[in-house]
Amino acid sequence: QVQLVESGGGLVQAGESLRLSCAASGLTFGSARMGWFRQVPEKEREFVAAIAWTSYSTYYSDSVKGRFTISRDNAKKSVYLQMNSLKPEDTAVYYCAANLGWGIIYSPSEYNYWGQGTQVTVSS
Repeated sequence: QVQLVESGGGLVQAGESLRLSCAASGLTFGSARMGWFRQVPEKEREFVAAIAWTSYSTYYSDSVKGRFTISRDNAKKSVYLQMNSLKPEDTAVYYCAANLGWGIIYSPSEYNYWGQGTQVTVSS
């Protein structure tokens, strides 16, 4: 049984930082491309960042590029999202996801497994 468990969300002020973690179990982690998405009520789930099987290839949405950093530790079966210079518009539920295929890395529909989400709230 595959499980993705996010942690690290919380309430911060604009300009501060948070680090999200996602611990995976039940899958061959080194074979999975990992992504972070976010969602606010009544909007579609939005791509934030993704990382390939090794750490050599990373991908970011334009809205977070330069502020967020995705990384992974295959030995710990974990993926991380370091979020700096947070803005109120970054407020959302953040989801970790695993992509076992070769599909479009920005598309939520290409991801096979999802975590339960962790709330990030940035106050102005």
